[in-house]
Amino acid sequence: MNQTIDVKRLHTLFASGEKPFVVDVREYPEFAAGRIPGARLIPCRKLALRRAELPVDRPIYVAGQIGGQSAKAQQRLQELGFKEVVNVEGGLGVWRAAGFGTEQDARQPWSLERQVRLTSGVMILASGLLAAFIAPELLWLAVFVGAGLTFAALTNSCMMSMLMARMPWNSPPPARSA
Repeated sequence: MNQTIDVKRLHTLFASGEKPFVVDVREYPEFAAGRIPGARLIPCRKLALRRAELPVDRPIYVAGQIGGQSAKAQQRLQELGFKEVVNVEGGLGVWRAAGFGTEQDARQPWSLERQVRLTSGVMILASGLLAAFIAPELLWLAVFVGAGLTFAALTNSCMMSMLMARMPWNSPPPARSA
């Protein structure tokens, strides 16, 4: 059975002095733009690689933007053997809507969605111009990008954003030693 917690109950845990172990499973650009205070960043795709950073003796609260990704992360962590994994219902979106404060990095990269829009737009613009003035066959690049965007919308899975998430500018800055 999958455990869940609503944001009001999670906020009450913080207010009572407890320090819940909250894992934000989004990618760094979204995490940097806003997160539940004290949350640790472990993107969903890195849970298995970073499992040693997770406690085995206390609950792990997983949060994403709206709850879908954190539900997948909850299932993945359970498959990895973690017993107390609790999905934060509605994620950061509901947390903010409830009026609870967030943390954010002073400097942050553009959101992945904005990076994808820019990259797609530049590719379509460049291929259109190159096709018009240099090589007409480059029009197929625009068709390819358009097909990729259509596929991303229909499947709600964007390969370009997955690729962008792995770019160096979308990685958290290295931790500073004290």
